[in-house]
Amino acid sequence: MKRRNMLALASSLSVTAAPPSGRIDCQSHLFFEEFLALLEKRKSQPYVYRKGGDRYVVVGEWTRRLMPKHTDVAAKLADMDANGIAMSALSVNDPGPELFGADSPAMARLLNDLIADTVKKHPTRFFGLATLPFNTESAMMAEFDRAVTKLGMKGILLYSNLDGKFPDEPQFRPLFAEAEKRGVPLLLHPAYPSTFEVTKAYEGAAGLGLMFDTTIALNRLIVGGVLEQHPRLKLVCPHVGGALPYLIGRIDHQTMVLKRGADHIRKAPSEYLKQIWLDAVTPSALALKFGVDFIGHSRMLYSSDHPWVNPKLIAGNVESLKLPTAQESAIFQGNARSLFGL
Repeated sequence: MKRRNMLALASSLSVTAAPPSGRIDCQSHLFFEEFLALLEKRKSQPYVYRKGGDRYVVVGEWTRRLMPKHTDVAAKLADMDANGIAMSALSVNDPGPELFGADSPAMARLLNDLIADTVKKHPTRFFGLATLPFNTESAMMAEFDRAVTKLGMKGILLYSNLDGKFPDEPQFRPLFAEAEKRGVPLLLHPAYPSTFEVTKAYEGAAGLGLMFDTTIALNRLIVGGVLEQHPRLKLVCPHVGGALPYLIGRIDHQTMVLKRGADHIRKAPSEYLKQIWLDAVTPSALALKFGVDFIGHSRMLYSSDHPWVNPKLIAGNVESLKLPTAQESAIFQGNARSLFGL
């Protein structure tokens, strides 16, 4: 092959070549044009509308402007390269399929097929996290099997509330049993906040509402006995666990000392919390340090929440901890390789 052709080929492949540092981003989102086109046709929420060249997603009473890179795979790959990220766990954002009523199973299949197709095009750069039609148990379990067995998904995006229901409720329990049995990680991702009404003032739904929702859902999974029943469940809570690591001492005291809400657990909630994985998405290096001190470096995952957050910010927070090289490497990639079987 002539040198000019070889250089052209190398240039065309550069977007899919993994950078040498090998970081793995365990939370990275993509909206798909096919999905947005369907949402633009809807007259009731969830829906999408355009204004001034931007697109806005409406879920419940909450309106959010899409980021420019939300639908751009090439831009995501470029940002990964610029930040030394070898692979990203690719998932949709909310709204989830459970918000689409009778169309929920079809919507889940569409979204999962789109993720799987993107992974197939860039197999060295992405791995997929599926979403499920959570409002129907039989459809939920059927799509779980299809996503894992046929599409090769490495995990499941589990929303912190599922059309107003929390994931510890009985209709979702079969998912935990099957995920534990098959070793499939679940990532507890925030959704339209159950506390939206009391956090919407001063646009606090994202800063407070999402974190409160994750905190409530994770606490319910623990105190409700899900981690007691499924001790080998691979559960990931992003954003350094919401507020729960900071509040867990109070939860321990309430359940173990005052005997409030301990009917489904045999040990302190803090012990169950140490069974899960946290991810490093926080703008605060101090909050990340607290999370690592609590959970240990072996259960902390580097994530960016791209494109909502610049990956450089989170990486800088990890580096600021000045951990031994082996521990920092575990957070940046080793823990993810082990958890997701990469």
